[in-house]
Amino acid sequence: MRGDMGVGGVLRWTVAVAAVAAGALVAVALDRCFPLPAAARAPADGGVLVTAADGSPLRAYPGADGVWRYPVSPEEVSPLYLQALLTFEDRWFAWHPGVNPAALARAAWQWLTAGRIVSGGSTLTMQVARMVDPALRAEPRSVPAKLRQILRALQLEWHLSKRQILTLYLNHAPMGGIVEGVEMASRSYLGKPASQLSHAEAALLTALPQAPSRLRPDRQPAAAARARDKVLQRMAERGVWPAAAVQDARTESIVVQVLKPHWLAPLAAERLRQRAAARDGARHDEAAQGGAVQGGVAQAGAAQAGPAEATAGTAAAAAHANAAGGPSALPVVRSTIDPELQSVVENMLMDRIGTLPPHVSMAVLVMDNDSLEARAYAGSADFFDARRASQVDMIQAVRSPGSTLKPFLYAMALDAGLVHSESLLADAPQSFGGYRPGNFQAAFSGPVSVAEALRRSLNVPAVDLLDRIGPVAFAAQLRAGGVRLRTGGAPPNLSLILGGAGTTLEELVGAYRALARGGMAGRLRLTPSDPRIESRLMSPGAAFIIRDILETGGDPGRSFDASRRGLAWKTGTSFGFRDAWAIGVTGTWTLGVWVGRPDGTPNPGFFGANVAAPLLQDLAAALPAPAPAPRVPPPSVRPLAICWPLGLRAAVTPSGLCLQQRLAWVLDDAAPPTLPDRDVPGGQTETVWIDPASGRRTAPGCPVPGRATQTARWPLVLQPWVEAGLLRGAQLPPWHPACAPALRNGPAAVRLEGLETGAVLRPVPGRARIDVQLRALGAEGALWWMLDGRPVRRAQAGRAIDVSFTENGLHTVTAMDEAGRYDSVRVTVRGLR
Repeated sequence: MRGDMGVGGVLRWTVAVAAVAAGALVAVALDRCFPLPAAARAPADGGVLVTAADGSPLRAYPGADGVWRYPVSPEEVSPLYLQALLTFEDRWFAWHPGVNPAALARAAWQWLTAGRIVSGGSTLTMQVARMVDPALRAEPRSVPAKLRQILRALQLEWHLSKRQILTLYLNHAPMGGIVEGVEMASRSYLGKPASQLSHAEAALLTALPQAPSRLRPDRQPAAAARARDKVLQRMAERGVWPAAAVQDARTESIVVQVLKPHWLAPLAAERLRQRAAARDGARHDEAAQGGAVQGGVAQAGAAQAGPAEATAGTAAAAAHANAAGGPSALPVVRSTIDPELQSVVENMLMDRIGTLPPHVSMAVLVMDNDSLEARAYAGSADFFDARRASQVDMIQAVRSPGSTLKPFLYAMALDAGLVHSESLLADAPQSFGGYRPGNFQAAFSGPVSVAEALRRSLNVPAVDLLDRIGPVAFAAQLRAGGVRLRTGGAPPNLSLILGGAGTTLEELVGAYRALARGGMAGRLRLTPSDPRIESRLMSPGAAFIIRDILETGGDPGRSFDASRRGLAWKTGTSFGFRDAWAIGVTGTWTLGVWVGRPDGTPNPGFFGANVAAPLLQDLAAALPAPAPAPRVPPPSVRPLAICWPLGLRAAVTPSGLCLQQRLAWVLDDAAPPTLPDRDVPGGQTETVWIDPASGRRTAPGCPVPGRATQTARWPLVLQPWVEAGLLRGAQLPPWHPACAPALRNGPAAVRLEGLETGAVLRPVPGRARIDVQLRALGAEGALWWMLDGRPVRRAQAGRAIDVSFTENGLHTVTAMDEAGRYDSVRVTVRGLR
């Protein structure tokens, strides 16, 4: 009998185990046949959220379903909201297996007695099941749908932790319109993160998913208030919140902002979205080539990790996924943009846009010098103004930089030992292998220092210096510092320094940062995870000298002015007024401004100084910065008295050769001499003979003996300023009459300025002649001008004259001085009628 009972017991146990095993197999089979929906396993719905540095949204890109989401973890949500949610929706969430039998029984009884569905008896897990399963969302409420929802809830509890399920609810709860999730709803309706919700706001967002369309607070504030108060009453009845707090919350009005996109830095956000998409695609391609991870749980983990790792700057999204141990709502790209500073910049642009022609745009970039992070990024003036092509990012656009490269040229010359800050340069008409640059103001200043030439952005001295350094070497140095000069495949030439190549505002800002950080240029960082890349563009000493010139004029003897903002800046204007630039550096920031038409159409009258510089200065004044303090030169820089025209230190220059004394910044204690004269061989000194009795000039072999003396000679191209008496001590005494003309023929030859042999001249439309201004350099005394062998003018040496051509054909122009020295050019005239 006991044996029979034993056999029966074993049989019953066997049947029970078999039933359990069969049920488990069925469950596993169903789980394999109907796996969790993608939304429960990974955020791969195509959506991206780009945020500012503080986590506030810059721009939300909806997923494939057109919904806005902002991923958030339970720790990032106000405890008040979590209390309201779990109390109102599912008090037993932490204990039930996905379904609450008591709640289901109550719902079934209400359905039987009322003849309709009064309440669904849904747990939070069951609601999540409906949110993440497209088939359940689309199906109306019914008993079969409820059964599938129950099964899906059990499956969620099997695969995910309670915390992961709660995270899914926080990120997928419908909040009206195209908004899902508590964080996006809080920011969209209330203008604040979900971590800062009040009692009333927490209750409002708890109630909203009950009927998102009917309870939208921006459209139905009264209905939303009633639903909120229902939640508040439940919280008071169950003693979760104090009665006083609930009463205060009831009196709070429903005040929300209109549900619409609130975009900041939209072009920066778009750039980061495209970067994230490219990296995501590359990651998936790499994964496909290397083999995908197999297994349900492993696949889910890989799916959720992919977008987070593939997105630049997705530290926040990865933190959400890792902390939750499961899925997030969509990838988040956390940028370096400061939302307050970005708003200031965009408001400044909007204030100025009305003063610009319809098709002109603007761009502004602000970079933190220490971190290299972009703090403000406005790629266009008004993102929504299609007339200005404002969806074209002009921070990345390749444009002619005008004169903005000149500081780097002078820094390179300083480091090469060619100049100091007061080296003598000639701003006078010159030809460099047929290239004849002019100044923006179409005038010339004669003798200028390096500091003055840079500060006034003079063209001829810059081209002269680039010709000595070499365009190829200059372009290579800039490239090493992060500035790529696009020349369309042509080799670099002298036009580089005047804007004859293309670069970007981003590259210029990164290079100008070198002036504030000891010569180290830096690559702009848009996300905290971007690598920190710096490169040596100039020495610390050169950086100090160039910045001092651009900020104060470069006078080493000045006193410190505490009222100055400490802004070193440079403007630029490209050929044809197509691009107006202003780039500035402070101790904290490097900022750049571009103004122009994105299509490259000229804007006559628009140049850097009148349209870009005022905006740059206003931006610098609005930026937070410490009080200005005196900047101490690095050990390699010190002030030194030097002499013109030789350029050497005053302490070693004989007094008779020091025609002008100046105080210069010198680098590594070097005082290089004035650059060699292109037109006269030898140095800047020459020996002359003076008759002691008459004070007139003689020469060896002249019947009148003279006393030899050393004199300092100014560059030949500066002779017009010498002749005008503008250079002290430059004018030599007149020749003694007893000296023959052959003896008076000094080393300098006459050189005709204003035309080059081989030039082809054409008239301005409507003109019957061609007028050309000419000057002869190196001549002495009276000068005769001849056209085709016929005298046309007599003038003093160094004085410019106008020569008129009235016939087509080949013409010869000759200039001859009293000593018989001359120069001629042959030109061709065409197009005269």
